[in-house]
Amino acid sequence: MKNINRRNFIKKTSLSAAGIAAASIIPVSGQVQNARETNAMYMGGFAAAKLETIRIAVIGVGARGPQHLKFSASLPGTEIVAVCDLYEDLATKWAGVVKEMGKGERHQNIATYYGGEDKWKLMLEEVKPDMVFIATNWVNHAPMAIEVMNKGAHAFVEVPLAISIDELWKIVDTSEKTQKHCMMMENVNYGRDELLFLNMCRLGVVGELLHGEAAYIHDLRTQMNEVERGTGSWRTYHYARRNGNIYPTHGLGPVAQYMNLGRTEDTFKSLVSYSTPAMGRALYAKENYPPDHKWNQMDYKGGDMNTSIIKTALGRTILVQWDETSPRPYSRLNLIQGTKGILAGFPTRVALEGGVEGITESHHQWAQGEELAILYEKYDHPLYKRLSSTTSESGHGGMDGMMVYRIIECLRNGLPLDQNVYEGCFWSAVSPLSERSVADDGAPQAFPDFTRGNWKETKPLDIIA
Repeated sequence: MKNINRRNFIKKTSLSAAGIAAASIIPVSGQVQNARETNAMYMGGFAAAKLETIRIAVIGVGARGPQHLKFSASLPGTEIVAVCDLYEDLATKWAGVVKEMGKGERHQNIATYYGGEDKWKLMLEEVKPDMVFIATNWVNHAPMAIEVMNKGAHAFVEVPLAISIDELWKIVDTSEKTQKHCMMMENVNYGRDELLFLNMCRLGVVGELLHGEAAYIHDLRTQMNEVERGTGSWRTYHYARRNGNIYPTHGLGPVAQYMNLGRTEDTFKSLVSYSTPAMGRALYAKENYPPDHKWNQMDYKGGDMNTSIIKTALGRTILVQWDETSPRPYSRLNLIQGTKGILAGFPTRVALEGGVEGITESHHQWAQGEELAILYEKYDHPLYKRLSSTTSESGHGGMDGMMVYRIIECLRNGLPLDQNVYEGCFWSAVSPLSERSVADDGAPQAFPDFTRGNWKETKPLDIIA
């Protein structure tokens, strides 16, 4: 392919940092949609036709994409047909890795696309994959997912699904119209403790659920060292331009599934949000980069920590926090409170009324550490038991591989996915709604009902064996 001048390309591309900065401050919409297009289908329990061999393409192989590419290539019934990235070295490197994995039998006809902002569109036209992993910067998630579905493929998108309410509605409309899956790949839902808690909640161990706590607290300031290329080269602009919870789903996704939000029992109703002052990023830039460096020329508007509270239709509450700036240990909180006890993470702890059998005497004591072996033995999720050895070498302690395994398993067997398009939209909507609430001094913001009322007919996620 014809190469183009890199400096000029970065200036004009929608994938560039400047493009990110402009797009990330588009105001959210209060759009509410009630009408479904003619011939559109509700996708809550949708199962696509079986695919004996799944032809897979990947857009973006810089950070997350390679994990999805490699693990899906290792599974039976898959054929990697295309790899697309802005950069030639990444596209050719990972296509080569997968060809080697195929040992001359599979994945030998991989088309590579690179060098232009629209090469992914050409890829869709020429290769016509069955499914596409989208692992690019956040601004491109929605337009890519929409085009993938319109071109006849299922879309699997890194978090978040989109950054505006309008984009989320367009994703819903497109999925319903094309009858193609669009799943936000919330890998944390496949963590061992998250699956354990889900199983315990479904078995009624903690009684009726009242309150949850979710977070993404992860000091990522060193990503700012990726100045020209890599996650920090575009993510830093989000910190500067947006003031709210801009990365909510890792903590929220599991808690939402514990509560069956958007499925039969309950759904998202409203949100209030507040942010702290924005100080940490500017201080980090001042301490680590020359005065004339571009990171020192930015006005960082995003508060270091955001705290949001979600109220559900049943009146349950969820605390959702975000902080990628402060010097503190990693946490997703992962807490669920019920009428009979509490499950909590970081570190993993359990307290039950009357005590945890064989461990504690009352709910005033935590069962934790090595004591939890009894609970893992009794309540480990059957999906974890089945797949943990197969996926243990994949990213994030095996949760990445378990997620991809389930995607491929569902597509090959014509099963509904574990996460539907509406859940991805509800969880991602926290970002634009929190930005609006912060701007309105904590005023409540109503969640759009992306299901148009159909959540009442969508059964809870099965405890999959």
